[in-house]
Amino acid sequence: MKKLFLLLLILAGLTTSAQKYWQQKVDYTIDVTLNDAERTLDGFMKINYTNNSPDTLPFIWIHCWPNAYKNDRTAFSDQLLTNGRTDFYFSEKQQKGYVNRLNFRVDDQEARMEDHPQYIDIVKVILPTPFLPEG
Repeated sequence: MKKLFLLLLILAGLTTSAQKYWQQKVDYTIDVTLNDAERTLDGFMKINYTNNSPDTLPFIWIHCWPNAYKNDRTAFSDQLLTNGRTDFYFSEKQQKGYVNRLNFRVDDQEARMEDHPQYIDIVKVILPTPFLPEG
């Protein structure tokens, strides 16, 4: 009986100390204009970010997926080579693409941006004021 009681106490302690599950929520709208002559896109994206985590966020990471196609020194290019594909590695400059201008604003305040130290398709957006948890 004592062993059963001890086991129940241990299990109760584990379940009460377990972290509650959460997931961030992001809703967005994208408005893009194609310039055929210059082969460019100009766009604006509005993001509504809900911080469901228990933490206050001083920054958020943003993936800039088009930068994965910038050159042959990206994680994307490395993965293709690992899979035996060389078409992207040897493609011409005009077959590649990337984002060359980014501007982040949070509630009409400019937000600083830092490049990821290792990956050119990820940027760190430093929020003007820390983002508090919603809950």
